Amino acid sequence: MNIQNICNNLKKGADILACHNALQKNAALNCVAQSILKNKQKILDANSIDVQNARNSGMSEALVERLALDQKKFQSILDGMNIVISQEDPIGQQIAGWKTPNGMEIKQVRVPLGVVAIIYESRPNVTVDAFCLAYKSGNSILLRGSSSALNSNKALVGSIKEGLTAAGQNGVSDAIYLCESTDHSDVNEILNATGLIDVVLPRGGAKLINTVVQNAKIPVIQTGAGVCHLYVDSDADFNMAAEIAFNAKTQRPGACNAIETIIVNSKAAPEFLKLMAQKFNSSDKKVKFYADQKSFTILKPLYSSTEIAQEEHFGFEYLDLICAVKTVDNIQEAVEFINSHNTKHSEAIITNNRNNARIFQQKIDASCVYVNASTRFTDGGEFGFGSELGISTQKLHARGPMGIKALTTTKYLIDGEGQTR
Repeated sequence: MNIQNICNNLKKGADILACHNALQKNAALNCVAQSILKNKQKILDANSIDVQNARNSGMSEALVERLALDQKKFQSILDGMNIVISQEDPIGQQIAGWKTPNGMEIKQVRVPLGVVAIIYESRPNVTVDAFCLAYKSGNSILLRGSSSALNSNKALVGSIKEGLTAAGQNGVSDAIYLCESTDHSDVNEILNATGLIDVVLPRGGAKLINTVVQNAKIPVIQTGAGVCHLYVDSDADFNMAAEIAFNAKTQRPGACNAIETIIVNSKAAPEFLKLMAQKFNSSDKKVKFYADQKSFTILKPLYSSTEIAQEEHFGFEYLDLICAVKTVDNIQEAVEFINSHNTKHSEAIITNNRNNARIFQQKIDASCVYVNASTRFTDGGEFGFGSELGISTQKLHARGPMGIKALTTTKYLIDGEGQTR
């Protein structure tokens, strides 16, 4: 891969796109949406090849589910695009403005980051989400997906470029590039593209994220692996807690916002674990539990697929129908355990105690902290962003689900009348 030429073209595309207004960008994105819809069967056929190859290679069904596109997921891609199109263009927005004592006028406005790269696994919907958000925010984007989704990504990017061409002067086809090579050396080229790429985002499992964070010489927005916890307080509605635990673990176990550990207050354990066992026993989605000694004693007679947990079973992202269970004596112990085992992604408490809810939300170090709701809502679409680039678990620049504004920075514009210092 010739990273210099690729990035030079992307920079040209970004320079053109930065000057386009909202009407032009929305017109181009509408053409892209129409092109994706027109090529629907071609995209689904390409995805079917990827899914079959993944199964043949032994990929777990939870990860195959992340890779697969069905009618519902395909429609959600288009729905996400339409929401982004309808959103206000952030570029040029004035964040602040004032006049200095010497008469200079200063404005702080939003501007694009420039050339963005995203390195991601599976999930072909990310191809469209990332492009759409980058384009609307005036950035060009370099896409480096995984080999498991290559056929899907090629079909999607082909449709995107077709739509941009159909948009005429409103379309900037140089604003997107898909790295089709499966050579891992390409990742190193991207991570070392100082002065060519303005920021890189990793989206995938812990191994990918750590590789990018540890080796990048360009700025990184760290999207996180999801070691998410659900804490069931002694004052919880236990039926609600069982329903939320089931949803947060089984609805999409391969997603980063699925829970990996259930923490239960020792006073709640007998009743809650009984209800939880009933809920999980009634489903054909069979979850394996690794439980500490206190919870194992209660849970094992009620739920046969329970084993004694070892320390390594906590703080681990399973991305599968596996979950750890931990018993604590109070909320302080729960908070300390979560903060020492989580990835700062999404955490939840089930409680009717307002004081405990407030303590949990104040003291938990995570991008999203829920009270009486499933962690599965940590998603750009569910937050009203239409699409997302990922869930940022760091504290600088962006945190949580990243929409359009996460791909912008600011510039100060100063107007004077000959002032000197």
